[in-house]
Parts: sequence; C-alpha cells; structure tokens
Amino acid sequence: MQHSQLIQQLRTLRVPGMVEALEQQLSQPTTHDGLCFEERLSLMIERETTYRSNNKIQRLLKAAKLKVQAHPEDIDYAHPRGLDKASFVSLLSGQWIEHHQNVLLTGSTGCGKTYLGCVLATQACKLGYSVRYFRSSRLLDQLAIAHGDGRFAKIINQLAKTDLLVIDDWGLEKLSLGQRNDVLELMEDRHGTRSTLITSQVPVLKWHDAIGDPTLADAILDRLLHNAHRLDLHGDSMRRLMSSVSTPK
Repeated sequence: MQHSQLIQQLRTLRVPGMVEALEQQLSQPTTHDGLCFEERLSLMIERETTYRSNNKIQRLLKAAKLKVQAHPEDIDYAHPRGLDKASFVSLLSGQWIEHHQNVLLTGSTGCGKTYLGCVLATQACKLGYSVRYFRSSRLLDQLAIAHGDGRFAKIINQLAKTDLLVIDDWGLEKLSLGQRNDVLELMEDRHGTRSTLITSQVPVLKWHDAIGDPTLADAILDRLLHNAHRLDLHGDSMRRLMSSVSTPK
C-alpha cells in the first residue's frame, strides 16, 4: 500500500496523532530504522493518546470560561498574604475534587483570590474534570432569567453534573428570596457528589448575614462548609503593589 493511501485511511479513521507520528517516521527514516514494528506502532499510539488528551484539556478549558488564564508555576508564594504553599500544592493534586469537597477562598480586594481560583480550575481541567466559572451576580441573573424562559431545570441539571463549579465574588449583596432558593437547590444537587470553589471578599463568618434568611442560610452553609478547605488570605493588594512597581518614577 502506498504511504499516501495509508495516511488517508488513518485520517478517515480520525486518528490525527497517528498520522503525525507516521509522517514523522517517513520523513526521518534513519531515526526509526532500528525500531521493530511493535515499537514504531507504539510510538504512533502514544502520539494519538497525547493528541486526544491535549484536545480534551483544551475543550474543557474552553467550556470552563475562566476569567483569567492562570497556571500553578506563576503563583507568587513569597507575597505576604497568608498563602501556605504546602496546602495549595496539595489542592493542585485534585484529590479534593475526587472526594467531592469544596474550597473557600476569602480575603480583601486584590489579594489574588480570583487568580488562585482559576489556577485550581485550570488544574482541574488538566486532570480531566469539567469546570464552569461564574461571577456570583451573573450566575444568579442567569438562573432568574431561566425561570422565565423555562430553562431553569435544564441549567440546574447541567451545573449539577459539572465536576467543579467556580463562583467568584460571592456575598457582595444580600440575596433575595428567589436567589436563596436557587442557591439552595443548586447546592443540594451538588452536595456530596460534586465540588464547588467560592471566592469572596466577605469572611465566612458573615456569609450567614449575606444570605439573609436564617433557615435557608443554615441549609446553604451546611452544604458549602461541610468538608471544605478554607484559605483566608490577607495583606496589601497585589494589584496595587504591581502598579507601584511598574509606574516610572
């Protein structure tokens, strides 16, 4: 069989990684001449596996709609904000998602809560977990709109099946009755089966007041705080620090 025919058949079978590997072997014959058939086939399969894995990660990252691109290697552990490196590195393993636990990131404006949340979300995608990011206000608005157009049940079901739900800027405004009910339904569906990551300028102790109704607040917080990893950051704004460093004198 001609090489071109073989490559076309592989493309028809939708194995682009194997196509790339075969084309490389054909273009570099001296590099692969010493390999037996099984070894050359193994290289092609390995390339296809890597190709599919990378594609899956890109699909997950696109679907997550993260606010910022954030990577573990770019974290500044030296900044005095109370971020314990060992604890955060442990979270990067993803075991908390595997065990359906939550992460609560609190701290003042500019201390890097959103960035760190997106780092954990990016890592979750790389580990093969589905992720969705929302600002708290936009999530609540979408759920309210969904009540009106009949999509509420569909959206709740989709979010219930998402491995990691990221809710950014939680607790800035007191929830209405409808919003409290929506949040409770969402947390009830996810409790013990999926993970939620929340960032907030409001300390956890004040979340009860931010939710409003004592009974619903107890129910919501019981589901959020159970088996939750809490990271309370403090210190000066990193944005303000970076601005002062970059401003010419």
